[in-house]
Amino acid sequence: MKKRGIFSKLNNWIIYILLTSAVAGVVAASVVLINYLRKEEIKRIELFATTIKYQQNEIIEDPMTLDLILQINKTNNTIPIIITDKNRKPLGFDFQRNIPDAIKNDPQKMQALVNKMASSYKPIELQMPDGNNQYVYYTNSDLLNNLRYSPYILGLLILAYIFFSFWFLRTIKKTDEGYVWAGLAKETAHQIGTPLSSMIGWIEILRMENENSEGVKEIENDINRLKTISERFSKIGSIPELNDLNINETIQQNYDYLKSRISRKVSFMLILPKEPILIPHSRILLSWVIENIVKNAVDAMRGEGRLEIELYEKNKNIVIDIKDSGSGMTRNQARNAFKAGYSTKKRGWGLGLSLAKRVIKEYHRGDIKIAVTEVGVGTTFRITMKNS
Repeated sequence: MKKRGIFSKLNNWIIYILLTSAVAGVVAASVVLINYLRKEEIKRIELFATTIKYQQNEIIEDPMTLDLILQINKTNNTIPIIITDKNRKPLGFDFQRNIPDAIKNDPQKMQALVNKMASSYKPIELQMPDGNNQYVYYTNSDLLNNLRYSPYILGLLILAYIFFSFWFLRTIKKTDEGYVWAGLAKETAHQIGTPLSSMIGWIEILRMENENSEGVKEIENDINRLKTISERFSKIGSIPELNDLNINETIQQNYDYLKSRISRKVSFMLILPKEPILIPHSRILLSWVIENIVKNAVDAMRGEGRLEIELYEKNKNIVIDIKDSGSGMTRNQARNAFKAGYSTKKRGWGLGLSLAKRVIKEYHRGDIKIAVTEVGVGTTFRITMKNS
């Protein structure tokens, strides 16, 4: 069981590392692509600046060369460009490319854009014969600016999809486990019912022979208890009927039954409020939860120690604390205590606490947890239900 758990955790970590590596790889590839596109845009600007220099410095007579220069100029329809003098003053509309009209017609906005371009890229200097050099300021195209955020958006989308997939698969797994445990519980109830019917017949025969026999009365009590257990199992997987009942009476009845059946070496105490508390609950199922926890506590104390059930109200909630002086739990045991199939006992099925959690959380809309535990000191289970 332990080896299987270790391998399962190792596989989970391997899957997690592989998925994380895949996400990181996609993000890294996107960053590399964007850097490549940025460098290509810089090359295009440098080529564009060269054509401007040729146009201003030389008289071009070759029609093919002139046509090539014009074609290069036309290809830049995305990268914003502003050509200025040495004082960063824009030279005019003919020396601008891909600048919005709202900025073109506003000198202050134009100057602000030039300053912004200067902070992004070093301008390209065009040396002129008269010494009045010009400077080509530029920045990223809108496409490249938008692509800058794509790796992060893509990474977030992939991570969100991975988390959703894990959540979806985990939900399916829990649902399947719920059906399995519910089916197992109903089958158990069915199997108990067959010999139970026979025992009821035999007890009637024994009563006819000796009606006042103490043994017959005790067997009858146990048969009634088996009926209750069978009814509990049959209710798992079905929606139970919750009635406004006095929870004090429910716990008192459970305590009276358990007290006579656990070791006398266990100091068993019950603390109830003086006033009755009416709360919607299934008496059969809630008694089962308490009985299950009490039996686990007695096992943890090895039949000797102190056990206490306390019922009280807190923040408009009903709280049931079940404290024992048993062996306590490690952090790992406490974390896995309510998981289906987990058990620290050699012969345990790991079914009791899992079904107890289902009864409290799904049927009673409450909560059950290990409030306090310490190895060698004891454990406190806490059941909380809304008082409304």
